[in-house]
Amino acid sequence: MAVAACWLAGALYLPTAQAEDGYELWLRYRPSATERANPYRARVSQLVATTRTPTQAAARTELLRGLDGLLGAAPPLSETVTADGAVIVGTPSSSPLIAGLGWDLRGAGPEGYLIRSAVVNGHSVTVVAANEDIGALYGAFHFLRLLQTGQPMGRLDLRESPRTQLRVLNHWDNLDGHVERGYAGASIWDWHKLPDYLDPRYTDYARANASLGINGTVLNNVNSNALSLTPMYLEKAAALAGVFRPYGIRVFLSARFSAPIEIGGLKTADPLDPEVQRWWRAKADEIYRVIPDFGGFLVKANSEGQPGPQDYGRSHADGANLLADALAPHGGTVMWRAFVYSHEEPDDRAKQAYTEFVPLDGKFRDNVMVQVKNGAIDFQPREPFHPLFGAMPKTPLMMEFQITKEYLGFATHLVYLGPLFEEVLAADTRVRGKGSTVAKVIDGSLHGYALTGMAGVANIGADRNWSGSHFDQANWYAYGRLAWNPSQDSRDIAEEWVRMTFSNDADVVAPVVGMMMGSREAAVDYMTPLGLHHLMGRGHHYGPAPWIEGGPRADWTSVYYHRATRDGIGFDRTASGSNAVAQYAPPVARRFGDLTQVPEGFLLWFHHVPWDYRTKSGRPLWDELVHRYTRGVDYVRQMRRTWHRLDGRIDPECHAQVAAFLAIQEKEAQWWRDASIAYFQTFSGRPLPEGYPPPAHPLEYYQSLEFPYAPGNG
Repeated sequence: MAVAACWLAGALYLPTAQAEDGYELWLRYRPSATERANPYRARVSQLVATTRTPTQAAARTELLRGLDGLLGAAPPLSETVTADGAVIVGTPSSSPLIAGLGWDLRGAGPEGYLIRSAVVNGHSVTVVAANEDIGALYGAFHFLRLLQTGQPMGRLDLRESPRTQLRVLNHWDNLDGHVERGYAGASIWDWHKLPDYLDPRYTDYARANASLGINGTVLNNVNSNALSLTPMYLEKAAALAGVFRPYGIRVFLSARFSAPIEIGGLKTADPLDPEVQRWWRAKADEIYRVIPDFGGFLVKANSEGQPGPQDYGRSHADGANLLADALAPHGGTVMWRAFVYSHEEPDDRAKQAYTEFVPLDGKFRDNVMVQVKNGAIDFQPREPFHPLFGAMPKTPLMMEFQITKEYLGFATHLVYLGPLFEEVLAADTRVRGKGSTVAKVIDGSLHGYALTGMAGVANIGADRNWSGSHFDQANWYAYGRLAWNPSQDSRDIAEEWVRMTFSNDADVVAPVVGMMMGSREAAVDYMTPLGLHHLMGRGHHYGPAPWIEGGPRADWTSVYYHRATRDGIGFDRTASGSNAVAQYAPPVARRFGDLTQVPEGFLLWFHHVPWDYRTKSGRPLWDELVHRYTRGVDYVRQMRRTWHRLDGRIDPECHAQVAAFLAIQEKEAQWWRDASIAYFQTFSGRPLPEGYPPPAHPLEYYQSLEFPYAPGNG
């Protein structure tokens, strides 16, 4: 009985086990064994932070929450420094202590901050200083990130400011709660209960985004509904804006171009019609009365059936400028998407955006940004950078990445997108010589853009873990970190996320980061190796379907893109084909257009290649395709083995879900491999190379599969 009593007394002081369901995202303020051994833990003696504004209160609340979780107890609050280890957070106007330091904050701008070790009142302290409250909030999150990742805290001297101005999430959420291309459940916006009920989840959403420096959110789908601009829904959007405002997040709305007809009672939406212009000015005035810090409009026009200015014989510039003029008195911005389909089917869809937009360079209003997808087709597993980047020096271009994995296995495939984002941003446009990277286009340094920004199509839904799977949270995280600084290293970001999400222990961090860093290349291998693209199922985009043909447009089929014949495979975009390479700067065009120089990852994107073409490995093209399809499946198997070895090192609930998803991924990677090989073998007419197993089923089996209710289907 005495032994049992001693055991019970000890058990009362053990930390309570808590299943980690992913809700806390990377803001998981719990110390691992490594963190508990951090000598800095005992040195946070007090917190000096004011709460005179909502943003100041948000910063102090987050610091108290984080320090309590990471250090075992929240430090006492104080108005002055009385001991070593104090943390001071604020601006020169909110904190006399920071003002007294006399630091030069001019280079930090309105959103930047300094984190420095200093001496105040004779005591060693850490100071988070900024020009504005939002900068201090961003700095507070950075300070907590240093603690979460076990960084040395003794001699800090960090200066951070965002490289882009607008860092936006695009939600493809509909008013009925459905999320187009969403794989994490229904929309998190409960429009029916808004504006009267504000789900606490909205605040946690804002916290997560502010921790990354994301400062804008487009609430509704680019395939927009005009009702989003009616008074009822503007009131609901205003309620969300009120939740987000302390966290520096401005609300944007996707605007339907035909709204003057659908909700305004006009007979036209012609951008040059004076009545239409008056209607949009009045609508903008109405919006800013209820949302004073409204960010502006995102517009998808004359694409995939959406209405637009071309319906009236006008240009994209005419349409964008109509809305820009309405927003300009209020400081709003138009983000006009360059993802367009012409009415007439072109010889190569990859050329359409360049053809339509480059002649309009310099014709857009100063508050218009053209939002360009990372590649010219549509968020494929791998695409060369979009030729528009670098081609419009007089028009600010805004990067559009897809965080949701529409073409990358949905939520069940572990595909870390940091390397994809980094690959595009680091690509050299060569428009102003070597080093003219896409990142320099986006951050404005190449062309001197007055407006800069990046957008990410959100992967957020109503699932408890926000993104449908634990690892998809890393893609949201990587997007936010790269939007803040497009030159960051995706491996560093992955390691940061793993340390914040799972553990600081090296024997967890190293294998998980290793899995992540190879996962995107594996997906390219088992889905679209060597530059193949657009081979997925029709409509829902689930699974392999390279045989798709027919329908209303050839450029909505798979055969349009791979062009497999008995002679070879691939889309000829050289001068002998569609000549899409000519849309790039001459040094890039020469490299892409030369079969001996083109990066092998883009081989079949730019060239139609014989099946016996000798690849860099020495294998014939057919053998190389089979090898890469198989290599992708093998990598997924290796990820499963790595994850299995981490059993007991990761929260059981989290580990079990990831393990189940990896099993799905292996099964579906094998499906992609087998279906693709079975189909393309009908053209190559060649046997599989020795040692590679044949597909498990005949081609007819794979062609018979149907998935009419796959999630995310529009």
